[in-house]
Amino acid sequence: MSASLQPPPQASRAATREPSSGSDAPDAAGHASRPVALFINRSYWPDAEATGQLLTELCEDLAVQFDVHVVAGQPNSNPANEPYNARGTEHRNHVEIHRVRHTRFPKRSIAGRCLNHISFFLAALWTALWVPRPDVVIVETDPFFLAFLAAGLKIWHRSRCVVYLQDVYPDIAVALGKLREGLLARGLRSLLVASYRRADRVVVLSQDMREAILEQGVCSSQIATLPNWVDTTRVIPVKVHNAFRAELEVDDKFVVMYSGNLGLSQPLDFVLEAAAAVGDRPEIEFVLVGDGVARRRLQDLAGQMQLPNVRFLPYQPREKLATSLSAADLHLVAVDPLVYRLLMPCKLYSILSSGTPLVAIAPRESELSRTVVDEGVGLAVNPGDVVALTQALSWAVDHRRELEEMGQRARQLAVRTFDRRTATGRFHDLLVQVVDERNAAGNSSTRLPESPQYLSKLSTIGGQ
Repeated sequence: MSASLQPPPQASRAATREPSSGSDAPDAAGHASRPVALFINRSYWPDAEATGQLLTELCEDLAVQFDVHVVAGQPNSNPANEPYNARGTEHRNHVEIHRVRHTRFPKRSIAGRCLNHISFFLAALWTALWVPRPDVVIVETDPFFLAFLAAGLKIWHRSRCVVYLQDVYPDIAVALGKLREGLLARGLRSLLVASYRRADRVVVLSQDMREAILEQGVCSSQIATLPNWVDTTRVIPVKVHNAFRAELEVDDKFVVMYSGNLGLSQPLDFVLEAAAAVGDRPEIEFVLVGDGVARRRLQDLAGQMQLPNVRFLPYQPREKLATSLSAADLHLVAVDPLVYRLLMPCKLYSILSSGTPLVAIAPRESELSRTVVDEGVGLAVNPGDVVALTQALSWAVDHRRELEEMGQRARQLAVRTFDRRTATGRFHDLLVQVVDERNAAGNSSTRLPESPQYLSKLSTIGGQ
C-alpha cells in the first residue's frame, strides 16, 4: 500500500480485517462482547444544527449497550466555541468520533455546497473502511447520497445496514426548484431507492415520509417510523424571570419566535408580510433565531419592508436552549406545502418541551398540523395565507389563558410521547432486532438485552 493510501490513524486492526474487539471476539470470560454501531453523518457535536445535536444524543444513549463510532465532518455552527479535534479520533461521552476534513464553502453557493458534500462523502468513505468492523452501519442524510455507502460498507464489513432518513431526496430538491425533474433527478431517485432496498431497515420520521418512500417502491417491512425527540430534562419551561427575554428587553412584548434553520423548505416570506399586517399592534415582536441559506434574503426583505417589529438572532448555545425557546409566547413552525411529506421539523419537539404553544404553518393534512390541532397544543394555518396567520396571531394575543393551557398540554405531550429516553430506546430496540437478525444468519454471537434494562441504565447516567 502506498504512503498516500495508508489507513487513518488508529485503524491498523481494522485495516488487517481482523475481528474487532467490539464485534466478533469474546471477552476474557468467554462472553460475546458488545456490538459495534457505526454512524456516518457530516453533522455531529459540537455542531449546533439540530440533526447533529439529535445524532449526538442518540449515539451517547446507545453507547450504554453498543460500542459506538461516528464518522463526522466539520461543524457548520459552533456558537459555544467548544474545542474539538478537527481531524482524527477523539472520545466523548463513550463515543469514538472519527473527524474528517472537507471543503467548507458558504452554503449560499450551490457549487460550493456540492463540493462540500462530495469532499465529505469521499473522506467519510475512506475512513469508514478502516474503523473497527461494525455489526451495523447507520448512514444519515447529511449529505443525502450517504445512502450510496450502505451496500458497499455492508459487503466490506459483513455487517447489517440502516439508512436513517431525515428527509427524502432528490424529491425535496425538485420540489424546491433546485433540481429539475429530468434525467438527473430520476437517476438519483433510482439509485437512492436501490440503496434503500439493499438496506436492512429504512428509518423515517413520520407517516408522511413513510408514505412517500412506499410510493417509490421501498418494501413496507423494511420501513421503521421513529420520530425525533427532545431531552425533556434539559429543555424545560422557563416562563418566569426568563433571562433571554430580559436580555432582549421584551418583557413587555408578546414574542412570536421562529427558531431553527432559515432554509429553503421553510416558507417564511409571508411571516414578514404578517409582521407588517400586525404593525398596528406594537406589543407583538417577531424574533427569528437561527441561520441558513435564506437568512440574508429574509433580512434584506425585512429591511426593504421597514419592519421595526422583526429582529434576527444567531443560533443560541445549547445550554441556553430552554431559556431561549421559553422566551417566546408563541412559536412558528413552518413547512413548505411542496415538501411536507419529505421531512418532519425536529424543532417541534423542543418547542413542545419548553411548554410553548405554536402555530403550524403547514397543509392541514400534514402530520405536523394534525398533531398540533389534535393534541390541542396550538393552531394551524396554510402556508402563504397571510390573513389566516394574522388572525391567529391576534387571537393568541387576546386569549392568553387559552394559550397558557395549550402550553401546558404541549409540555405534557413532549414528556409523554417525544422524550429522548423513550425515543432513543425505540432506536435501540430497532438495532437490537437488526443485530439479532445478523446473529441468526450465523455472522456473529453478539446479543443485547431488551430495552427495559437499557432504559434503566440510561436513567442511572442521566443521559450524559
